[in-house]
Amino acid sequence: MLHKVLVANRGEIAVRIIRACQEMGIRTVIAYSEADRDSLAVRLADEAVCIGPAAPARSYLNPPALISAAMITGCDAIHPGYGFLSENAYFAEICAECNLAFVGPDAETIRRMGDKAVGRRTMQASGVPIIPGSDGELRNADEAIDVARTIGYPVLLKPSGGGGGRGMRVANDEAELLKTYPTARSEAEAAFGRGDLILEKYLPRVRHIEIQVLADAYGNAIHLGERDCSMQRRHQKIVEESPSPMVNSDLRARMGTAALRGVETIRYVNAGTMEFLVDPDGNYYFIEMNTRIQVEHPVTEMVSRIDLVKWQLRIASGERLTLNQKDVRMRGHAIECRINAEDPVRDFLPSAGEVEFYLPPGGPGVRVDSHLYAGYTLPSAYDSLLAKIITWGDDREEALERMRRALHECIITGIPTTIPFQMALIDDYVFRSGDISTGYLAEMLRKWKEQALFGGES
Repeated sequence: MLHKVLVANRGEIAVRIIRACQEMGIRTVIAYSEADRDSLAVRLADEAVCIGPAAPARSYLNPPALISAAMITGCDAIHPGYGFLSENAYFAEICAECNLAFVGPDAETIRRMGDKAVGRRTMQASGVPIIPGSDGELRNADEAIDVARTIGYPVLLKPSGGGGGRGMRVANDEAELLKTYPTARSEAEAAFGRGDLILEKYLPRVRHIEIQVLADAYGNAIHLGERDCSMQRRHQKIVEESPSPMVNSDLRARMGTAALRGVETIRYVNAGTMEFLVDPDGNYYFIEMNTRIQVEHPVTEMVSRIDLVKWQLRIASGERLTLNQKDVRMRGHAIECRINAEDPVRDFLPSAGEVEFYLPPGGPGVRVDSHLYAGYTLPSAYDSLLAKIITWGDDREEALERMRRALHECIITGIPTTIPFQMALIDDYVFRSGDISTGYLAEMLRKWKEQALFGGES
Protein backbone atom coordinates (compact mmCIF):
# COMPACT_ATOMS: atom_id res chain seq x y z
CA MET A 1 0.00 0.00 0.00
CA LEU A 2 1.08 3.59 -0.59
CA HIS A 3 2.79 5.34 2.32
CA LYS A 4 2.36 9.05 1.62
CA VAL A 5 0.42 10.82 -1.15
CA LEU A 6 0.86 14.32 -2.49
CA VAL A 7 -2.55 15.77 -3.34
CA ALA A 8 -1.89 17.92 -6.40
CA ASN A 9 -5.21 19.73 -6.45
CA ARG A 10 -7.48 22.01 -4.45
CA GLY A 11 -11.10 22.55 -3.42
CA GLU A 12 -13.58 19.78 -2.74
CA ILE A 13 -11.68 17.07 -4.62
CA ALA A 14 -8.55 17.69 -2.53
CA VAL A 15 -10.62 17.26 0.64
CA ARG A 16 -12.22 14.11 -0.82
CA ILE A 17 -8.81 12.54 -1.54
CA ILE A 18 -7.41 13.46 1.88
CA ARG A 19 -10.35 11.86 3.66
CA ALA A 20 -10.00 8.64 1.64
CA CYS A 21 -6.29 8.48 2.45
CA GLN A 22 -6.92 9.06 6.15
CA GLU A 23 -9.37 6.16 6.27
CA MET A 24 -6.77 3.93 4.60
CA GLY A 25 -3.92 4.93 6.92
CA ILE A 26 -2.09 6.83 4.16
CA ARG A 27 -0.40 10.10 5.12
CA THR A 28 -1.15 13.14 2.95
CA VAL A 29 0.67 16.24 1.79
CA ILE A 30 -1.39 19.01 0.22
CA ALA A 31 0.30 21.15 -2.43
CA TYR A 32 -1.33 24.57 -2.19
CA SER A 33 -1.00 27.98 -3.80
CA GLU A 34 -0.64 31.22 -1.86
CA ALA A 35 -4.34 31.91 -2.50
CA ASP A 36 -5.28 28.60 -0.84
CA ARG A 37 -3.18 29.06 2.31
CA ASP A 38 -6.32 29.06 4.49
CA SER A 39 -8.14 26.27 2.63
CA LEU A 40 -9.82 23.34 4.34
CA ALA A 41 -7.47 20.93 2.58
CA VAL A 42 -4.48 22.64 4.20
CA ARG A 43 -6.14 22.25 7.59
CA LEU A 44 -6.93 18.56 7.07
CA ALA A 45 -3.75 17.23 5.46
CA ASP A 46 -0.88 15.85 7.53
CA GLU A 47 1.55 18.23 5.83
CA ALA A 48 1.27 21.21 3.50
CA VAL A 49 3.68 22.70 0.97
CA CYS A 50 3.21 26.03 -0.80
CA ILE A 51 3.99 25.58 -4.47
CA GLY A 52 3.62 29.13 -5.78
CA PRO A 53 1.32 32.11 -6.33
CA ALA A 54 -2.39 32.00 -7.16
CA ALA A 55 -1.98 31.79 -10.93
CA PRO A 56 -2.48 28.09 -11.87
CA ALA A 57 0.37 28.20 -14.39
CA ARG A 58 2.76 28.99 -11.53
CA SER A 59 1.31 26.53 -9.02
CA TYR A 60 -1.20 23.77 -9.79
CA LEU A 61 -0.08 23.56 -13.44
CA ASN A 62 3.64 23.67 -12.61
CA PRO A 63 5.08 20.11 -12.75
CA PRO A 64 8.52 20.97 -11.30
CA ALA A 65 6.92 22.60 -8.24
CA LEU A 66 4.66 19.60 -7.63
CA ILE A 67 7.39 17.02 -8.14
CA SER A 68 9.69 18.95 -5.79
CA ALA A 69 6.95 19.11 -3.15
CA ALA A 70 6.49 15.34 -3.38
CA MET A 71 10.20 14.58 -3.23
CA ILE A 72 11.09 16.82 -0.28
CA THR A 73 8.23 15.43 1.81
CA GLY A 74 8.99 11.78 1.06
CA CYS A 75 5.85 10.97 -0.91
CA ASP A 76 5.64 7.82 -2.97
CA ALA A 77 2.60 8.87 -5.01
CA ILE A 78 0.75 11.86 -6.46
CA HIS A 79 -3.02 12.05 -6.81
CA PRO A 80 -3.96 14.71 -9.41
CA GLY A 81 -7.73 14.72 -8.76
CA TYR A 82 -9.59 16.19 -11.76
CA GLY A 83 -8.70 19.18 -13.89
CA PHE A 84 -5.25 20.82 -13.72
CA LEU A 85 -2.65 18.09 -14.53
CA SER A 86 -4.91 15.06 -14.08
CA GLU A 87 -4.89 14.28 -17.82
CA ASN A 88 -1.44 15.61 -18.63
CA ALA A 89 0.67 12.85 -20.14
CA TYR A 90 3.90 14.78 -19.62
CA PHE A 91 3.22 15.08 -15.89
CA ALA A 92 2.40 11.37 -15.58
CA GLU A 93 5.65 10.62 -17.43
CA ILE A 94 7.70 12.74 -15.04
CA CYS A 95 6.08 11.04 -12.05
CA ALA A 96 7.13 7.64 -13.40
CA GLU A 97 10.70 8.83 -14.04
CA CYS A 98 10.89 10.08 -10.43
CA ASN A 99 9.56 6.76 -9.05
CA LEU A 100 6.32 8.42 -7.93
CA ALA A 101 3.14 6.45 -8.48
CA PHE A 102 0.72 8.53 -10.55
CA VAL A 103 -2.80 7.79 -9.33
CA GLY A 104 -4.25 7.25 -12.78
CA PRO A 105 -3.31 5.54 -16.04
CA ASP A 106 0.13 5.70 -17.63
CA ALA A 107 1.32 8.55 -19.83
CA GLU A 108 0.80 6.72 -23.12
CA THR A 109 -2.84 5.95 -22.31
CA ILE A 110 -3.50 9.56 -21.31
CA ARG A 111 -1.86 10.79 -24.50
CA ARG A 112 -3.78 8.34 -26.66
CA MET A 113 -7.23 9.01 -25.23
CA GLY A 114 -6.62 12.74 -24.78
CA ASP A 115 -6.53 13.12 -28.54
CA LYS A 116 -10.14 12.85 -29.71
CA ALA A 117 -9.18 11.86 -33.24
CA VAL A 118 -7.00 9.00 -31.98
CA GLY A 119 -9.65 8.03 -29.43
CA ARG A 120 -12.30 7.81 -32.14
CA ARG A 121 -10.14 5.58 -34.34
CA THR A 122 -9.15 3.38 -31.41
CA MET A 123 -12.73 2.78 -30.25
CA GLN A 124 -13.98 2.23 -33.79
CA ALA A 125 -11.29 -0.41 -34.33
CA SER A 126 -12.39 -2.19 -31.16
CA GLY A 127 -16.02 -2.31 -32.32
CA VAL A 128 -17.38 0.51 -30.14
CA PRO A 129 -19.90 2.65 -32.07
CA ILE A 130 -18.76 6.21 -32.86
CA ILE A 131 -20.60 9.24 -34.28
CA PRO A 132 -20.19 9.62 -38.07
CA GLY A 133 -17.52 12.21 -38.81
CA SER A 134 -13.97 12.87 -39.93
CA ASP A 135 -11.46 10.02 -39.86
CA GLY A 136 -8.95 12.21 -38.07
CA GLU A 137 -7.97 15.83 -37.61
CA LEU A 138 -9.18 18.17 -40.32
CA ARG A 139 -6.48 19.59 -42.58
CA ASN A 140 -8.48 22.67 -43.57
CA ALA A 141 -11.96 24.13 -44.04
CA ASP A 142 -12.32 22.45 -47.44
CA GLU A 143 -11.96 19.03 -45.87
CA ALA A 144 -14.52 20.00 -43.23
CA ILE A 145 -16.97 20.88 -46.00
CA ASP A 146 -16.33 17.57 -47.79
CA VAL A 147 -17.01 15.58 -44.59
CA ALA A 148 -20.12 17.63 -43.82
CA ARG A 149 -21.52 17.01 -47.29
CA THR A 150 -21.03 13.28 -46.76
CA ILE A 151 -22.64 12.98 -43.31
CA GLY A 152 -25.14 15.85 -43.61
CA TYR A 153 -25.90 18.91 -41.48
CA PRO A 154 -25.95 19.97 -38.71
CA VAL A 155 -22.34 19.21 -37.78
CA LEU A 156 -20.17 19.82 -34.73
CA LEU A 157 -16.57 21.09 -34.73
CA LYS A 158 -14.56 19.91 -31.72
CA PRO A 159 -10.98 20.52 -30.59
CA SER A 160 -9.05 17.29 -30.99
CA GLY A 161 -6.87 17.91 -27.95
CA GLY A 162 -9.32 19.35 -25.43
CA GLY A 163 -12.41 18.71 -23.38
CA GLY A 164 -14.96 20.23 -21.03
CA GLY A 165 -17.07 21.57 -23.89
CA ARG A 166 -14.65 24.40 -24.69
CA GLY A 167 -14.18 25.34 -28.33
CA MET A 168 -17.13 23.31 -29.63
CA ARG A 169 -19.18 24.93 -32.42
CA VAL A 170 -22.32 23.81 -34.25
CA ALA A 171 -22.82 24.60 -37.96
CA ASN A 172 -26.22 24.15 -39.59
CA ASP A 173 -25.14 24.73 -43.18
CA GLU A 174 -22.09 25.24 -45.37
CA ALA A 175 -22.00 29.02 -44.99
CA GLU A 176 -22.07 28.72 -41.20
CA LEU A 177 -19.35 26.06 -41.27
CA LEU A 178 -17.05 28.31 -43.32
CA LYS A 179 -17.67 31.16 -40.89
CA THR A 180 -17.28 28.99 -37.78
CA TYR A 181 -14.17 27.02 -38.76
CA PRO A 182 -11.52 29.74 -38.15
CA THR A 183 -13.22 30.79 -34.90
CA ALA A 184 -13.22 27.22 -33.63
CA ARG A 185 -9.54 26.83 -34.51
CA SER A 186 -8.66 30.04 -32.66
CA GLU A 187 -10.63 28.96 -29.58
CA ALA A 188 -8.96 25.54 -29.58
CA GLU A 189 -5.52 27.14 -29.91
CA ALA A 190 -6.22 29.52 -27.03
CA ALA A 191 -7.70 26.87 -24.73
CA PHE A 192 -5.48 23.86 -25.44
CA GLY A 193 -2.37 25.14 -27.19
CA ARG A 194 -3.27 23.48 -30.50
CA GLY A 195 -5.92 24.36 -33.08
CA ASP A 196 -6.56 20.85 -34.44
CA LEU A 197 -10.24 20.10 -35.01
CA ILE A 198 -12.40 17.08 -35.77
CA LEU A 199 -15.90 17.14 -37.22
CA GLU A 200 -18.85 14.99 -36.19
CA LYS A 201 -22.51 14.75 -37.05
CA TYR A 202 -24.42 16.93 -34.57
CA LEU A 203 -27.19 15.03 -32.86
CA PRO A 204 -29.67 17.65 -31.58
CA ARG A 205 -31.66 15.49 -29.18
CA VAL A 206 -29.48 13.08 -27.24
CA ARG A 207 -28.68 12.03 -23.70
CA HIS A 208 -25.14 12.29 -22.33
CA ILE A 209 -24.52 8.92 -20.68
CA GLU A 210 -21.21 7.85 -19.19
CA ILE A 211 -20.01 4.47 -17.96
CA GLN A 212 -17.72 4.31 -14.92
CA VAL A 213 -14.94 1.71 -15.18
CA LEU A 214 -12.29 0.34 -12.83
CA ALA A 215 -9.34 -1.69 -14.11
CA ASP A 216 -6.13 -3.03 -12.57
CA ALA A 217 -2.71 -3.77 -14.06
CA TYR A 218 -3.47 -7.51 -14.27
CA GLY A 219 -6.21 -7.39 -16.91
CA ASN A 220 -9.19 -7.30 -14.53
CA ALA A 221 -11.88 -4.71 -15.25
CA ILE A 222 -15.46 -3.91 -14.24
CA HIS A 223 -18.00 -1.23 -14.98
CA LEU A 224 -20.24 0.36 -12.36
CA GLY A 225 -23.26 1.22 -14.44
CA GLU A 226 -24.09 4.58 -15.94
CA ARG A 227 -24.44 8.21 -14.98
CA ASP A 228 -26.83 10.52 -16.82
CA CYS A 229 -25.16 13.91 -17.34
CA SER A 230 -27.65 15.39 -19.80
CA MET A 231 -28.45 18.46 -17.68
CA GLN A 232 -25.84 20.81 -19.12
CA ARG A 233 -25.36 24.52 -19.61
CA ARG A 234 -22.89 25.44 -22.36
CA HIS A 235 -21.60 21.86 -22.31
CA GLN A 236 -20.93 22.09 -18.55
CA LYS A 237 -22.71 19.56 -16.35
CA ILE A 238 -25.12 20.91 -13.74
CA VAL A 239 -26.95 17.85 -12.40
CA GLU A 240 -25.96 14.19 -12.65
CA GLU A 241 -27.81 11.05 -11.63
CA SER A 242 -27.48 7.29 -11.55
CA PRO A 243 -29.07 5.25 -12.94
CA SER A 244 -30.33 7.13 -15.98
CA PRO A 245 -34.14 7.45 -16.27
CA MET A 246 -33.95 6.33 -19.90
CA VAL A 247 -31.49 3.42 -19.73
CA ASN A 248 -33.04 -0.04 -19.38
CA SER A 249 -31.23 -3.19 -18.33
CA ASP A 250 -30.56 -4.29 -21.92
CA LEU A 251 -29.03 -0.96 -22.97
CA ARG A 252 -27.03 -0.82 -19.74
CA ALA A 253 -25.56 -4.25 -20.42
CA ARG A 254 -24.68 -3.38 -24.02
CA MET A 255 -23.05 -0.07 -23.11
CA GLY A 256 -21.18 -1.66 -20.22
CA THR A 257 -19.85 -4.38 -22.50
CA ALA A 258 -18.77 -1.79 -25.07
CA ALA A 259 -17.00 0.26 -22.38
CA LEU A 260 -15.09 -2.79 -21.14
CA ARG A 261 -14.18 -3.69 -24.71
CA GLY A 262 -12.60 -0.26 -25.06
CA VAL A 263 -10.80 -0.64 -21.73
CA GLU A 264 -9.37 -3.98 -22.84
CA THR A 265 -8.26 -2.55 -26.18
CA ILE A 266 -6.16 0.21 -24.65
CA ARG A 267 -5.15 -1.87 -21.59
CA TYR A 268 -6.50 0.81 -19.31
CA VAL A 269 -5.50 0.88 -15.63
CA ASN A 270 -7.22 2.75 -12.75
CA ALA A 271 -10.58 4.58 -12.67
CA GLY A 272 -11.91 6.06 -15.89
CA THR A 273 -15.09 7.08 -17.67
CA MET A 274 -16.29 6.16 -21.13
CA GLU A 275 -18.66 8.86 -22.39
CA PHE A 276 -21.45 8.23 -24.88
CA LEU A 277 -24.31 10.04 -26.57
CA VAL A 278 -27.57 8.09 -26.74
CA ASP A 279 -30.35 9.00 -29.18
CA PRO A 280 -34.11 8.54 -28.57
CA ASP A 281 -34.00 5.14 -30.31
CA GLY A 282 -31.38 3.78 -27.91
CA ASN A 283 -28.46 3.99 -30.33
CA TYR A 284 -25.26 4.92 -28.49
CA TYR A 285 -22.04 6.50 -29.72
CA PHE A 286 -18.66 6.87 -28.03
CA ILE A 287 -17.49 10.50 -27.77
CA GLU A 288 -14.47 10.46 -25.45
CA MET A 289 -12.81 8.87 -22.44
CA ASN A 290 -11.92 10.74 -19.27
CA THR A 291 -8.76 9.20 -17.84
CA ARG A 292 -9.30 10.47 -14.28
CA ILE A 293 -11.81 10.64 -11.46
CA GLN A 294 -14.94 12.62 -12.41
CA VAL A 295 -16.57 15.48 -10.53
CA GLU A 296 -19.77 13.42 -10.49
CA HIS A 297 -18.23 10.20 -9.15
CA PRO A 298 -20.26 10.35 -5.87
CA VAL A 299 -23.53 9.35 -7.55
CA THR A 300 -21.91 6.10 -8.66
CA GLU A 301 -20.49 5.55 -5.19
CA MET A 302 -23.92 6.08 -3.63
CA VAL A 303 -25.69 3.48 -5.77
CA SER A 304 -22.82 0.96 -5.97
CA ARG A 305 -21.48 1.30 -2.40
CA ILE A 306 -17.99 1.18 -3.95
CA ASP A 307 -15.45 3.86 -2.99
CA LEU A 308 -13.83 4.90 -6.26
CA VAL A 309 -11.07 7.04 -4.75
CA LYS A 310 -9.95 4.25 -2.43
CA TRP A 311 -9.84 1.87 -5.37
CA GLN A 312 -7.80 4.42 -7.32
CA LEU A 313 -5.25 4.36 -4.51
CA ARG A 314 -5.25 0.57 -4.20
CA ILE A 315 -4.75 0.07 -7.93
CA ALA A 316 -1.99 2.69 -8.03
CA SER A 317 -0.21 0.77 -5.26
CA GLY A 318 -0.24 -2.37 -7.43
CA GLU A 319 -3.16 -4.22 -5.83
CA ARG A 320 -5.45 -6.47 -7.82
CA LEU A 321 -9.10 -5.62 -8.33
CA THR A 322 -10.94 -8.02 -6.02
CA LEU A 323 -14.36 -7.17 -7.44
CA ASN A 324 -15.94 -9.09 -10.31
CA GLN A 325 -18.75 -7.77 -12.50
CA LYS A 326 -21.21 -10.02 -10.69
CA ASP A 327 -20.22 -8.34 -7.41
CA VAL A 328 -21.50 -4.97 -8.65
CA ARG A 329 -25.01 -4.40 -7.34
CA MET A 330 -26.66 -1.06 -8.06
CA ARG A 331 -29.14 -0.05 -5.35
CA GLY A 332 -31.61 2.79 -5.45
CA HIS A 333 -31.11 6.14 -7.14
CA ALA A 334 -28.67 9.02 -6.57
CA ILE A 335 -28.70 12.64 -7.78
CA GLU A 336 -25.96 15.27 -7.57
CA CYS A 337 -26.41 19.05 -7.77
CA ARG A 338 -23.31 21.17 -8.30
CA ILE A 339 -23.40 24.33 -6.20
CA ASN A 340 -21.30 27.09 -7.77
CA ALA A 341 -20.35 30.59 -6.68
CA GLU A 342 -22.30 32.13 -9.55
CA ASP A 343 -25.24 34.51 -9.85
CA PRO A 344 -27.95 32.83 -11.94
CA VAL A 345 -29.83 36.12 -12.36
CA ARG A 346 -26.75 37.74 -13.93
CA ASP A 347 -26.17 35.01 -16.51
CA PHE A 348 -24.26 32.89 -13.97
CA LEU A 349 -21.57 35.50 -13.39
CA PRO A 350 -18.82 33.93 -11.21
CA SER A 351 -18.20 35.51 -7.82
CA ALA A 352 -15.60 35.47 -5.06
CA GLY A 353 -15.35 36.80 -1.53
CA GLU A 354 -15.88 35.75 2.06
CA VAL A 355 -18.33 33.01 3.02
CA GLU A 356 -20.03 34.64 6.01
CA PHE A 357 -22.07 31.62 7.08
CA TYR A 358 -22.20 28.01 5.92
CA LEU A 359 -24.65 25.34 7.00
CA PRO A 360 -24.56 22.15 4.92
CA PRO A 361 -27.68 19.97 4.73
CA GLY A 362 -27.89 16.62 6.49
CA GLY A 363 -30.27 13.84 7.36
CA PRO A 364 -30.95 10.44 5.78
CA GLY A 365 -29.58 9.87 2.31
CA VAL A 366 -27.69 13.17 2.04
CA ARG A 367 -23.97 13.57 1.27
CA VAL A 368 -22.11 16.86 0.83
CA ASP A 369 -18.64 17.11 -0.73
CA SER A 370 -17.32 20.62 -0.10
CA HIS A 371 -14.30 22.66 0.98
CA LEU A 372 -16.30 25.48 2.56
CA TYR A 373 -16.35 26.77 6.12
CA ALA A 374 -17.67 29.99 7.68
CA GLY A 375 -15.13 32.77 7.29
CA TYR A 376 -13.39 31.19 4.30
CA THR A 377 -12.48 33.66 1.55
CA LEU A 378 -13.15 32.19 -1.88
CA PRO A 379 -10.29 32.99 -4.33
CA SER A 380 -11.17 34.44 -7.72
CA ALA A 381 -8.43 32.55 -9.59
CA TYR A 382 -10.14 29.16 -9.77
CA ASP A 383 -13.24 27.22 -10.72
CA SER A 384 -16.43 28.39 -9.03
CA LEU A 385 -17.49 24.98 -7.65
CA LEU A 386 -18.35 25.31 -3.95
CA ALA A 387 -20.02 22.04 -3.09
CA LYS A 388 -21.73 18.96 -4.43
CA ILE A 389 -24.95 17.90 -2.76
CA ILE A 390 -25.72 14.25 -3.40
CA THR A 391 -28.91 12.53 -2.31
CA TRP A 392 -29.84 8.86 -2.40
CA GLY A 393 -33.27 7.23 -2.32
CA ASP A 394 -34.86 3.85 -2.87
CA ASP A 395 -36.11 5.29 -6.17
CA ARG A 396 -35.75 8.49 -8.20
CA GLU A 397 -38.74 10.16 -6.58
CA GLU A 398 -37.30 9.76 -3.10
CA ALA A 399 -33.89 10.99 -4.24
CA LEU A 400 -35.55 14.06 -5.77
CA GLU A 401 -37.55 14.82 -2.63
CA ARG A 402 -34.43 14.49 -0.51
CA MET A 403 -32.62 16.85 -2.89
CA ARG A 404 -35.40 19.40 -2.57
CA ARG A 405 -35.12 19.20 1.22
CA ALA A 406 -31.32 19.37 1.13
CA LEU A 407 -31.27 22.45 -1.11
CA HIS A 408 -33.71 24.24 1.20
CA GLU A 409 -31.58 23.31 4.23
CA CYS A 410 -28.29 24.48 2.72
CA ILE A 411 -27.28 28.00 3.76
CA ILE A 412 -24.37 29.88 2.20
CA THR A 413 -24.22 33.63 2.78
CA GLY A 414 -21.80 36.32 1.68
CA ILE A 415 -21.63 35.29 -1.97
CA PRO A 416 -24.32 34.47 -4.58
CA THR A 417 -24.74 30.77 -5.40
CA THR A 418 -26.68 28.62 -7.82
CA ILE A 419 -28.87 27.10 -5.08
CA PRO A 420 -31.99 29.09 -6.11
CA PHE A 421 -31.49 27.90 -9.68
CA GLN A 422 -31.10 24.29 -8.53
CA MET A 423 -34.30 24.58 -6.49
CA ALA A 424 -36.21 25.71 -9.58
CA LEU A 425 -34.66 22.93 -11.62
CA ILE A 426 -35.58 20.18 -9.15
CA ASP A 427 -39.20 21.39 -9.23
CA ASP A 428 -39.37 21.62 -13.02
CA TYR A 429 -41.96 19.15 -14.28
CA VAL A 430 -40.02 18.18 -17.42
CA PHE A 431 -36.87 17.42 -15.44
CA ARG A 432 -38.87 15.42 -12.93
CA SER A 433 -40.40 13.42 -15.78
CA GLY A 434 -36.89 12.37 -16.86
CA ASP A 435 -37.67 13.13 -20.52
CA ILE A 436 -34.82 15.51 -21.27
CA SER A 437 -31.85 15.92 -23.60
CA THR A 438 -28.56 17.82 -23.55
CA GLY A 439 -30.30 20.82 -25.13
CA TYR A 440 -33.14 20.99 -22.61
CA LEU A 441 -31.54 23.29 -20.05
CA ALA A 442 -30.74 26.07 -22.54
CA GLU A 443 -34.38 26.14 -23.60
CA MET A 444 -35.70 26.18 -20.06
CA LEU A 445 -33.31 28.84 -18.79
CA ARG A 446 -35.00 31.40 -21.01
CA LYS A 447 -38.36 30.51 -19.54
CA TRP A 448 -37.10 30.59 -15.96
CA LYS A 449 -35.52 34.01 -16.42
CA GLU A 450 -38.72 35.42 -17.91
CA GLN A 451 -40.78 34.05 -15.05
CA ALA A 452 -38.18 34.98 -12.39
CA LEU A 453 -38.37 31.52 -10.85
CA PHE A 454 -35.04 31.95 -9.10
CA GLY A 455 -33.04 34.82 -7.70
CA GLY A 456 -31.57 36.36 -4.61
CA GLU A 457 -28.88 35.19 -2.20
CA SER A 458 -28.85 31.68 -0.81
